[in-house]
Amino acid sequence: MSDTYRFATLIALVGAVGLLALLSNRLTERIRIPAPLLVLIAAAVVVAAVPRVHEPPHQLVERLVTLALIGILFDGGLHMGWPRFRTSAAPIVVLGVLATFLTVAAGALFVHFALDLDWFTSILLATAIAPTDPAVVFSVLGKREVDGRSGTILEGESGANDPVGIALMLSLISAGHLDAGAFAHVAGEFALQMVLGALLGILGGRAMLWFMQAVPLPGEGLYPLRTAACALILFGVTTLAHGSGFLAVFLAGIVLGDSRAPYKHEIQRFHSALASLGEIVAFTLLGLTVKLSVLSHPSVWAAGLVVGAVLAIIIRPLAAGVCLLPSGLPTNERWFILFAGLKGAVPILLGTLILAADIPDAQRVYGIVVVVVLFSVLVQGSLVPDVARWLHIPMRTRPLEPWSVGIRLGNDPAGVHRLTVAEGTVAEGIRLDDLPQLPGDASISLVVRNGELLPVGADVRLRCGDELLVVANPEADDELAAALSAIFQSPRPASN
Repeated sequence: MSDTYRFATLIALVGAVGLLALLSNRLTERIRIPAPLLVLIAAAVVVAAVPRVHEPPHQLVERLVTLALIGILFDGGLHMGWPRFRTSAAPIVVLGVLATFLTVAAGALFVHFALDLDWFTSILLATAIAPTDPAVVFSVLGKREVDGRSGTILEGESGANDPVGIALMLSLISAGHLDAGAFAHVAGEFALQMVLGALLGILGGRAMLWFMQAVPLPGEGLYPLRTAACALILFGVTTLAHGSGFLAVFLAGIVLGDSRAPYKHEIQRFHSALASLGEIVAFTLLGLTVKLSVLSHPSVWAAGLVVGAVLAIIIRPLAAGVCLLPSGLPTNERWFILFAGLKGAVPILLGTLILAADIPDAQRVYGIVVVVVLFSVLVQGSLVPDVARWLHIPMRTRPLEPWSVGIRLGNDPAGVHRLTVAEGTVAEGIRLDDLPQLPGDASISLVVRNGELLPVGADVRLRCGDELLVVANPEADDELAAALSAIFQSPRPASN
């Protein structure tokens, strides 16, 4: 067979795998197993069953998965945006940093005494399994979306603890051992990565926003490509400066999330699709590194099940529970966050770093990490919908909305505000006729409920999840923003 036919066969095979991965989402709605995990398992089985399929080099896997994580974290920041992040910034930061360190400390203690690993290897293993992945949670929940602060905190926690876990792992591997000097090195490296990552992420996000607003491009299809290129540049520059590039792209996404820019919706849709593709690619590549012969050994699968159970039932709830005590969250939402800290691609990526570092007993450690992730998603994840129902977690069904109505304008439409009615705010349950008089001759021109347009009438009563378009005189923007904040962001007064 000529090289042309081999290449054509490879292209067809890659396309078929991608199509099957996309269609597997229909299956996951029934069996509550995220599609990326099915891809990981399938890739591991293919490597074991087909002799001609070989495990890719670890360095190649790390680099491609790193590219995928850049897209995933940037999209996560775009989806969250600054207003949502600001309402839960304190618990997100505390969970992302302090809870990660508490999980690593408690996990290392358990692993050291239960599995008889040396202290350095125990800390590496605990660091690998500490980060969480809310995308797995939301994939398990299907079309149901968590309302309120708990959903925001779960998303933000992963965006924060992924960079924390990666930075800590790289610092530990760079140190290579444990002593007073090594701890000082790890602390210094970690602090430097976090500070520079946060600083450059915020500055980079603002620079990207200015670039998007000030420099036009000849075609709308180029705008999403520009933001993707800027995210890659930001990651590279931050990493070269010894900062956390992952934290930088996540924060840059948050800065851009609710900012106004040309073709913003097209940019968000592109990055959402890119993140979904990145997740499939990451799990496929990581699956190719999994050796079923290693997982089948009792010292791996039995140890992984024990570590996964202890992590889910004891370590994670205690570490995160302490951090959430001052958050003011309702008890049911707090318990849901404690339970829903599922594992995803990042722990397996950190496991490949352990393999590449040639740590003693690295294959066993990597196998344990994979088993912990499988346990978290298959066992713990299958219970998430039931736990959400038992705890009466506020959720709403997110129907598909394949049709849209819109107009294109040559300039930024000043004086236009898009709002969403949040649960428990002044706006929820109020009739349009009873809304306070808004400054700037503002008027509500559009109301969307459950994907359908409503006629704007005085007797329309607003519900949680309703989207509104408010048009007003641009000169009264500051005064109008304060008035809208009092209605759509302030909590509803408690009834006597």
